Amino acid sequence: MSVRQAAGTMVFAGISGMPVIDEDGALLGIVTEGDLMHRAEIGTGVRQRAWWLELVASTRELASQYVKEHARKVRDVMTTDVATVTETCSVADIAELLERKRIKRVPVLRDGKVVGVVSRANLIRALVTMAPEMPVDADISDHSIREAIFAAMAEHPWALARENIIVENGTVHLWIRGISEDEAKAVRVAAENAPGVKDVVMHDGPQVV
Repeated sequence: MSVRQAAGTMVFAGISGMPVIDEDGALLGIVTEGDLMHRAEIGTGVRQRAWWLELVASTRELASQYVKEHARKVRDVMTTDVATVTETCSVADIAELLERKRIKRVPVLRDGKVVGVVSRANLIRALVTMAPEMPVDADISDHSIREAIFAAMAEHPWALARENIIVENGTVHLWIRGISEDEAKAVRVAAENAPGVKDVVMHDGPQVV
C-alpha cells in the first residue's frame, strides 16, 4: 500500500495506527501517525540541523530519516519491531505492556495471524462500561467501611496505622501528619474507593483522643 493510501485509511477510519500484514494475514509491522508525521511533501520533514549535529548523527540515522520523509510505500516507513499479544492475554497484562513499551496499541495474534488490535482507547472504553459503582448512600456500617479501607491498604508501605482512620456516619477521617503528599493522596484514594464512603476528610494535625 502507498503511504498516501495508508494515511487516507487512518483518516477515514478514525484510527491513529494499524497493523501491516501479508497476503496470509501474518504480521509484518505496524504503521502509525507517528510514522507519517515527518513528510517532505507536506513540509513537515525534520528541519536542517546544526552542522555539529549533522557530524554526530550516524550515516544510518540520516538515511533512516530520509526514508521516513520520502518513501512512497508503507513497507519503508512502518515499524517492524512490534510487541504483540494473544487472545488469552489479560487486560491487566496488556495495560502493563502498553505502559512499559510506551506504545498506544498492540496487535492481537491467533496462530501467528492478526485477528485484532487493542489500544489505550479500548482500555478506556472498558473502564466506562464497567458495572456501576455502589451508591454512596448504600446501607453499609462504619465498621465495614473501616475494615474495607484497611484491606485496601494492606501490605502497602504507605498504609496508615489503624488508629489514624476513623469512620463516622459514612465519613472517613484520616490523620496524615508526617507523610508525603503522594502518600496522602494514596490513602485518600484507598478510602474513597471503599464501598459506602460518603466523604473523606484529611487531618494534618495531631489526632485529639
